[in-house]
Formats: sequence, structure tokens, C-alpha cells
Amino acid sequence: MTTTDTGERRLTARQAQLLDQLEELFLAEGFAGFTLEDLAVRLHCSKTTLYALADSKEQLAVRVVRHFFRRATAAVEARTAGEGDPARRVTAYLEAVARALTPASRAFHRDLEGFPPGRAVYEHNTAVAAERVSALIADGVAAGRFREVHPALVADTVTTLMLRIGRGDTARATGLDDAAAYRELAALLLRGISR
Repeated sequence: MTTTDTGERRLTARQAQLLDQLEELFLAEGFAGFTLEDLAVRLHCSKTTLYALADSKEQLAVRVVRHFFRRATAAVEARTAGEGDPARRVTAYLEAVARALTPASRAFHRDLEGFPPGRAVYEHNTAVAAERVSALIADGVAAGRFREVHPALVADTVTTLMLRIGRGDTARATGLDDAAAYRELAALLLRGISR
């Protein structure tokens, strides 16, 4: 058995596999249009098996969204940890965020936007990511690599753009895909704060 993504219960190997398969399915196709029966058919399991993961379709969606963001956060932090230079660390972080979000289709983002509990998970993770960028910038300021900046303004600016990227607003306004938008954000930040 393995621990769950929430740490609340233990998962069997099959349940962990189903959670990963649900994540892949939701990222590719969204989740609002599925019933539990649809999901059971697609995943070749029973509804009872899905109920072992969550008590309702809505709770299952929230669990899968949390699972996705928990794994994405771990991947982003692993990628960032290898960078010693403050400027490269900011760039690596934002590029890793872009890479982690790449599998998330427009259908997934649309469903997330229309599902308040899922949107809350997304917005919380975006705020945490923006705080992380702010901390990375503060480290660069302390190391003398970046000029003094107002951390709350930087965090607010990063949060706003990350939310727009995630909702697809930036793609509609600029034609940039998410990965390109995150690269541009990294470049813009570094140009604005470099000494």
C-alpha cells in the first residue's frame, strides 16, 4: 500500500493507479461531462471502486485536482532545486510550472473555472507559486543579483498573470501558449529586477 495524495487514507496499488488514470483523463478531456458510471467504464472498474476514492463525483474531482497540483508542485520544486544562480532559479521555476501545466487541456481549465471547489484548489496553488517566485526574488535581492523590489507587488503581478495564463485569457489575448507565456513572464521579471 502507498500513502494517498492527501495523507488521510492509504491507497492500494490499484487505487493509486486509478487516481493517476483519472488525472490523465481529466487533464486531457476535462471532468464536468463525466458521470461516475462513465468513469467506471473508461477505467474498467466498478463505481464502488471509485466510491472508495471519494464519496461523490464532485469530491472525486477535487481529489484528482489536488493530486495533480501536488505532483506538479513536487516536479517544479525538484527542477528548481538544482539551480544555484538566482536568475536561473526564477526562470527554471516558471518554466517548470509551464511544463507541469502542459498536459492540462482547455477543457480541463474550462471545467476548473466552472467548478468552485476545483477553482479554489487552482487559485490556492497559483497563490503559493506566486509566493514562491516572490521568495526566489527575495533570495536574489539578498544575494545582490536583483535590485530592491516591492515583494507584495511582484507577488500580486505574478499571481494575476499566472491566473490569466491558467484560464486561457493570455492565450486568447496574445496567441501565446502557456509554456511561451511563462517563459515571457520569466524574462519580463528578470529584466525588471536585474541590477
